[in-house]
Amino acid sequence: MATRTSFPLILCLWGAGLGAAGQYAKISVIFDQLGAVYPDAGTALGFIVSLVGFVGILLGVVAGLVVARIRYRRAMLWALWAGAGVSLFQALLPSLPLMLASRVIEGVSHLAIVIAAPTLIAQFSEDRHRGLTLTLWSTFFGVAFTLLVALGLPLVEARGLPALFIAHSIWMATFALVLTLFLRPLETAQEGHLSLRGILGDHLTIYRSPSIAAPGAGWLFYTFCFLAILTVLPPYIAPEWRAWVMGAMPLVSIAVSMTLGVFALRFISAVMLVQIGFAGSVAALIWLLAAPGLPAACLLLAAALGLVQGATFAAIPQLNDTAATQSQAYGALAQTGNLGNTIGTPALLVILSIAGYSGLIWTSIIVLAGGFAVHAWMAKRRGH
Repeated sequence: MATRTSFPLILCLWGAGLGAAGQYAKISVIFDQLGAVYPDAGTALGFIVSLVGFVGILLGVVAGLVVARIRYRRAMLWALWAGAGVSLFQALLPSLPLMLASRVIEGVSHLAIVIAAPTLIAQFSEDRHRGLTLTLWSTFFGVAFTLLVALGLPLVEARGLPALFIAHSIWMATFALVLTLFLRPLETAQEGHLSLRGILGDHLTIYRSPSIAAPGAGWLFYTFCFLAILTVLPPYIAPEWRAWVMGAMPLVSIAVSMTLGVFALRFISAVMLVQIGFAGSVAALIWLLAAPGLPAACLLLAAALGLVQGATFAAIPQLNDTAATQSQAYGALAQTGNLGNTIGTPALLVILSIAGYSGLIWTSIIVLAGGFAVHAWMAKRRGH
């Protein structure tokens, strides 16, 4: 672990993370315009968005193991250059099969960054700064989506779809160059060779460990609900408040995690703060059950989930001492997070169609209470 925090380096790693989040966000924000580019795609068009997530589900843990073996700096730089090249290729608006193939490559690049970057941030941060730096890292998705809506969409309107892909390529290449110059290799013990048997064994080791698996286990419950709630809640908010509340919720999550969350981490463990966040989100949902669509309850829910977001990333180095176990934990986090994001929205939409608003809220309460419970169970196992 570092004896001095290099904040410029931390910010560069976070900037690379914004590029990784942009691999998701650049497609999401222009998805309604892709039908004109691929008019015969039909339902296959959805795979342009989802393929990156499916790669995360399938290869999240494997990527954590690979990144540890090939070294974090090397993985980071390879992933950034690959991401820059893929975006440049996508600017040509290739045929749908080639676009889908590029998204698979992009999914691998994305995984390498979201595993290597937080591992490096944890290793290059002093103990007293690690809560701050990893909470900053946790904001990369929300900030990237906000930037792409605020800056990317006007760019597309002015210059067309290829301009967005070119801009993303330049962003990735810029951070690849900067990190090539300033990111030093991380000294870690040499890992063994990869094999199918070893990978299966490592999956078992990771998910049996109450230290390595705990952040990812809780993250599954968080990701199941967060994006899904943002998707299905708007019709229940009064029209005059709807746009303001939905725009404010992600920003409130980020603001609370960076202020109250960072402050609280000075006094309590990250796992305890995650549990407080889950408990607060359940309280907010009970309020929403009594007062459907109430703006104040929606913002309280976002604030509570913001605590879960930041503290989950801070929990990984608190529970895992070595870079290798941290990268395994980040791999598990990527796997469970992609799984939660993939199944959460369809599941809640089905429940909403069957059981209505109250069924939606009660399901969300049960899921988020499950996040609290799984952390309590893991903590009990660590105690034994």
